[in-house]
Amino acid sequence: LNLESLPVRIECFDVSNIQGSQIVASMSVFVDAESKRAHYRTFAVRGLDGQDDFAAMGQVVARRFARLRDAAAPDRYDESFASVPNLVVIDGGKGQLAAALEAIHATYDLPRVAVVALAKREEEVFVPGRSAPVRLERHDPGLQLLQRARDEAHRFALGFHRRRRDTRAFES
Repeated sequence: LNLESLPVRIECFDVSNIQGSQIVASMSVFVDAESKRAHYRTFAVRGLDGQDDFAAMGQVVARRFARLRDAAAPDRYDESFASVPNLVVIDGGKGQLAAALEAIHATYDLPRVAVVALAKREEEVFVPGRSAPVRLERHDPGLQLLQRARDEAHRFALGFHRRRRDTRAFES
């Protein structure tokens, strides 16, 4: 993946919805290749009509990095958002990667943060500036770490989505 060094902190983002309703997202965090569940976060996506995964991913990543910028404020301090990741993994393909990169560059100037996208079907890794995906061997430890981060973000997003859906069903 042409990373400068092994990533110490990895953050992975995933979006979850059912036919464009109640769109939510999650962020899983791995530090030194171990999950750090206390730093996992969920996001309710606001202001989107219909299913637009690219816009949802852009909004969530922008909100996360805006919180990094605001971490200096003592009333808004959150240890999870105050830490800068070495690697950001986006669940999806080129479109989600482009949306996340645009959000990061618009929100915060992070020259040392690597951003990649991991597509589910073929387990392809998309890297900015490269047209062809990187294909890692199925048993490659690096791919397995990316898959674990992606699967945790997916699990966490689905759980949050179910809780929100159950709350709405109970209200009605």
